[in-house]
Amino acid sequence: MPNQLPMPLFYNPKTARDWAYSPNQMKLFESSAGWKREHNVKPAATDKFNLHVLLIDVQKDFCFKEGSLYVGGRSGDGALDDNQRTAEWIYRNLHRITKMSCTMDTHFAYQIFFPSFFLDQDDKPLSAFRTVVADEIRSGKVKVNPAVTHLVNDYAWLQKQVIHYCQELEKQGKYQLYMWPAHCILGSDGHALVGSIHEARMFHSYIRGAQSDCEVKGGHLLTENYSVLRPEVLTRHDGQGALAQKNTHFIQTLLKADAVVIAGQAASHCVLSSIDDLLNEIHTQDPTLAKKVYVMTDCMSSVTVPDGKGGFFADFTDNAQKAQQKFADAGMHLVKSTDPIDGWPDLKI
Repeated sequence: MPNQLPMPLFYNPKTARDWAYSPNQMKLFESSAGWKREHNVKPAATDKFNLHVLLIDVQKDFCFKEGSLYVGGRSGDGALDDNQRTAEWIYRNLHRITKMSCTMDTHFAYQIFFPSFFLDQDDKPLSAFRTVVADEIRSGKVKVNPAVTHLVNDYAWLQKQVIHYCQELEKQGKYQLYMWPAHCILGSDGHALVGSIHEARMFHSYIRGAQSDCEVKGGHLLTENYSVLRPEVLTRHDGQGALAQKNTHFIQTLLKADAVVIAGQAASHCVLSSIDDLLNEIHTQDPTLAKKVYVMTDCMSSVTVPDGKGGFFADFTDNAQKAQQKFADAGMHLVKSTDPIDGWPDLKI
């Protein structure tokens, strides 16, 4: 079997930049049998080496300029370029990939990280791309929108929980509560996976007899969920049980794999948090497991907010770069999708 497979005839790289593109899934299924025979690709169940690919939030709202939270990086074409590189890497290595999981950021109209959840002291909605800190809630400069009270039926409790939430974030020193524009709303076009990447994952599933798994995250009203492995805050202010829980099953799935390859959006937020949480789990079990994690740095970009004048209102690229260095220092591997995986360090397929 060749080290790399060719691109299938149906693949068109232009689809990686096409918001509207959606593959014909039945045609993919029908063409898979011939492709499998032609290239002698065996079922994933026969793999002696379990290579698990984790694609984080490769959804339209993040990956296209039409999206409500496009991850352009400093180049402006970040996620668009990532879409193409990711899809092509999957096709080239389809015979090596045992399992593929896609995370799906999944939101609703009113959540703690959306402007709709709060009002300012003049009863006006907050703007996107700003932080909210505990002192603003205490002082009344920012308050929970009374319209959401029916979601928990106790406005005073909700106000205290938001203060607790902000305090917990500030203690962790990782993030402050950030107001994002509405994105990845369940049922919206922006929630869907990028068409070209969905096409590649479905072709992999049909060729290798592997399930097209997704891990849904982000639907809790009162906590952010950047990481697929755990929400940002797990506790209630009143100590009455847990607010949310870690994704223990998926943590174990990743740790049992022989290698985990990670790509997706955004390098500065959901990818960063997911890898950071995975590293924390590794440290509690066996720090040497870090060497089986591969971060494809050319298949992820960072959140930037252009100011329309050639600069940025916000640029989180440095956060991602610092985190990636931390991951490398811990033993994880920073790799490129364009480098053959046979040359990746410590990967013995």
